[in-house]
Amino acid sequence: MATKARRFALVLFFLVPATFASNMLTARWIGGEIPPVAMAFWRWTLTLAVLLPFVAGALWRGRAELRRDWRGYLFLGFLGMGVCGAPVYLAGVTTTATNIGLIYAASPVLIVLFARFGYGEAVGARRALGIALALAGTLWIVARGDLGAFLRLDFVLGDLLIVVAMMAWSVYSVLLKHRPTGFDPTTRLAAIVAGGVLVNLPFLIGEAMFAASPEYGARDWLVFLFLALVPGIGSYLGYSIVVGTLGAGAASLVMYLIPLYNAGLAWALLGERLAMFHLVGAALLLPGLYLGTRATK
Repeated sequence: MATKARRFALVLFFLVPATFASNMLTARWIGGEIPPVAMAFWRWTLTLAVLLPFVAGALWRGRAELRRDWRGYLFLGFLGMGVCGAPVYLAGVTTTATNIGLIYAASPVLIVLFARFGYGEAVGARRALGIALALAGTLWIVARGDLGAFLRLDFVLGDLLIVVAMMAWSVYSVLLKHRPTGFDPTTRLAAIVAGGVLVNLPFLIGEAMFAASPEYGARDWLVFLFLALVPGIGSYLGYSIVVGTLGAGAASLVMYLIPLYNAGLAWALLGERLAMFHLVGAALLLPGLYLGTRATK
């Protein structure tokens, strides 16, 4: 049984990066055809609808924790399903899926950095070097290889939105690790998703009031369902299984694969091409990611 579980986790190890990348690819593929808040809201509403039959009992038994820490779940939902939701889909209008994947790839080293200042986790010399390399690679990609862009403040809006989303994801991940909970991972995810749906609701109403609200067709609902099942439940639960079976160290390697999967799929499915600034940025980012998340001294 243990061998089967390990084999299943190894299969997921190579599949989970593709599920994460699928959200970035969809953001670029849709390119603003569906309002961004609506995409985020319906993605997570359908995710919650799929999860509830499996976790409703556990949520009811843990209602005391929900009452005690409802602000915490709302805040996690704001970060993970709010800031990391609509801004990513809006970014897909002006930046490429390749850029989204490469910028997001810096999140593990920011997680280490935030954990250092927020919770006093150790950061040695090699880890600090990794953080510096990864951030340099990210800034190079945001500037698209033109350092003068920082002086001119000349950036692509989509890249800046992804930087904000990446930072929110990093804070979300640190809080997820350090905030105590009595829930199992699936039930906790459902509680956070519920918080995210509530946080997104007023923005959905505002978007409907001030922007044209299209009538959703069959393709749109298929997109929502895909986002709920694949980058939603598939990514989160798949990653949890990898962590639980192979360990956190092995699971962190998933983050190295996401930008590679993303760039390859963006080339195959969306016709995107790698530019020199992508290659230089990745040459800084990926080694930095390795040092920043693996080195202990």
